[in-house]
Order: sequence, then C-alpha cells, then structure tokens
Amino acid sequence: MGLKLSISKYYLFTAITLAAFIPAKSYGGGFPVRPGRITLTPSATYFFANKAWDENSHKDAFANNGKFTSWSYALYSEVGLSRRFTLSVLAPYVMNTFATDLGTSKSSGFQDLEVGIRYYLANINYKYYFSLQGTAIVPMYTNTALGYNQKGAELRLAFAGSGHLFGKNSFFILENGVREYFGYESVFQDRYNATYGVTLDKKFREQISLSVGGFYATSINKEFNVNPSASKNFAFNQVALSYGHSFAKSLSMFLTGGTFVTGRNTGAGTNLSASLIYRIDTK
Repeated sequence: MGLKLSISKYYLFTAITLAAFIPAKSYGGGFPVRPGRITLTPSATYFFANKAWDENSHKDAFANNGKFTSWSYALYSEVGLSRRFTLSVLAPYVMNTFATDLGTSKSSGFQDLEVGIRYYLANINYKYYFSLQGTAIVPMYTNTALGYNQKGAELRLAFAGSGHLFGKNSFFILENGVREYFGYESVFQDRYNATYGVTLDKKFREQISLSVGGFYATSINKEFNVNPSASKNFAFNQVALSYGHSFAKSLSMFLTGGTFVTGRNTGAGTNLSASLIYRIDTK
C-alpha cells in the first residue's frame, strides 16, 4: 500500500505516532539526584510534518497538501528521596492540528500521567552509574485522539557516566525502556536513547549534546483504522542536537532541535523544544 492514502488514514499516522509520542526525549537521565533536592522542568515542543513513511518505510508527502503541527507542553519533576531512590512525575498537554485542502482536524488535552521510582543499582568510582526505573502510566483523558486511553507500565535501565574529551568535560547517558499498555489489543513499546555531551567552558555554564534514539511499537493489531487508538504498530529513529546554558547552580535552560531519520507507519517530521530546569534543595 502506497502513501497516497485517504485523509482518515493519514490522520491516523499523525495523531497517534506523532501527537501521542512527541516526547521521545528522555527526562531525568541516569545520574543520581541529591536527597532532598526537587527538580522542576517545564518544557514546550513544536512539531511539524508534511511527509510520512508507510508500512514498507517508503517516504512520500501527505495527500492533499496535508500538514501536521503540534504544540506540546509538559511539567516534569524529580525528588531525591534518598541516595538510592528518586521519585519522578511527568504531566504532558498537547494541541494537534492536521490540515489538508479538504479540511482540518484538531485535538487537544492532557495525555498520560507518568509516575516513576528510580533505584540506583551501583556505581563505579562515583563516575559511572547504573539505575533501574519503574513507571506507572495513567491516562488523563478519554478522547482516543490523545493516546490509547489505557493504563500501562514501563521498566527502564540506564547507564550514565562522565569523563573528558579533548580537554573538555563530557558525559553520556544510555537508556532503554520497555513499556506495555494493558487492555484490548495491548501495545508493547521499546524506547531507546543514547546521549553524549561536552561542556564548552571551565565554569560549566555552556554545553552541547547529541542524542540518537527511537521507538519500536507492536501489537496484534497491525492494521490502520480511522480510530487513532488503533495505530499500534510503528517505528522511528531520530537525532537531536541540544544546547544548554546555566544561569546559576539552580537554573538552566536547554534548546533542542531534532528530526526523524528513519521510520515505518509514522510521520517524517522535525521538532524544536525549549525547557527550563529549576533545582530546589530542601536539605
């Protein structure tokens, strides 16, 4: 089946594989959080796509000059409970628009609330850290244009460390999470990400990082349907470049640009995001 599909099937491509999963960026990372520290991270992301990959990974433009745009906003928070445990909460909100020469479809609302506990398994000389996180996923909506409307759970393993490159301080984070949504025609996902970054100055105020990551999702339902919740079989990989600036020890800003480089049953798009990280030490 080629990409010259009906509007309903193109909307399916975008509404689920883009709108519900734009936050491919992994929050938190694998480094420990100081006990008593509260981290607040508000973020805004803009996503645009006018092309898509079909089930055979062939890319073509949307029919009828179709364009998908999305604004997503999220608040992520971490709390250091002890030297071993960290609590995290993610609450996203999204506004989607899919427009063609024949009409426009819109959807907006909260998505899945994610509450997780991270356990730091071990470290090597306090430079390299291994962690395991379990996350509960609860939908904050009933409109299936915003997600599966199913509860789920995720188990994520991370390995993070720091070092030097050409005289610059550097860091890396490797993460892989497997996620299952429970219910009729449940979905299994594998979410993976690798990040490498360097600081640009001796005061640790400027940094850049490169990330490569993606999604793989599968279900017994491998067909398209006008109901967006049926889009349960897709994959994509993306690359992203990020710049970070620290205004103070308690406040940092990050600007990120990313693009999808390969895919199957998903849109081929570009995203831009901005986020602030504010740290509060209560101990």
